[in-house]
Amino acid sequence: MKNSYDDIINMPHHVSSDRAHMSPADRAAQFSPFAALTGYEAAIRETARLTEEKIEMDEESKAVLDRQVQILLEKLGENPQVSITYFKPDEKKSGGAYVTVTGIVKKVDDYAQNIVMVDGDKIPIGDILCMEGELFSGI
Repeated sequence: MKNSYDDIINMPHHVSSDRAHMSPADRAAQFSPFAALTGYEAAIRETARLTEEKIEMDEESKAVLDRQVQILLEKLGENPQVSITYFKPDEKKSGGAYVTVTGIVKKVDDYAQNIVMVDGDKIPIGDILCMEGELFSGI
């Protein structure tokens, strides 16, 4: 029985005189999987990531927070430790998340409207939802 490749099966392997021999790694790279939609998975994850909307405080809550900031200013020399929950805007999309930090307050910057913690965190006063600590126990 005659095979259709009998005429070429025993011929020597062709070696090009024009091109250099390709390494096995380069040859294998030709057949590696191709991601046609590079970044698509990351975009889907980012879209699915949930953010919260900032809560608008009522006048009573704002008054309590203002009083707490005044107490904080009065007690700065005592290195007060407080827990502050504030809104941190998301860098990539609308909304954000509420974050709670606990630490010692270094100063209240009236000009920049920030509370500066000893560790360097700066918390915008306008984004604060609530503050807790022993110095606020009388409120």
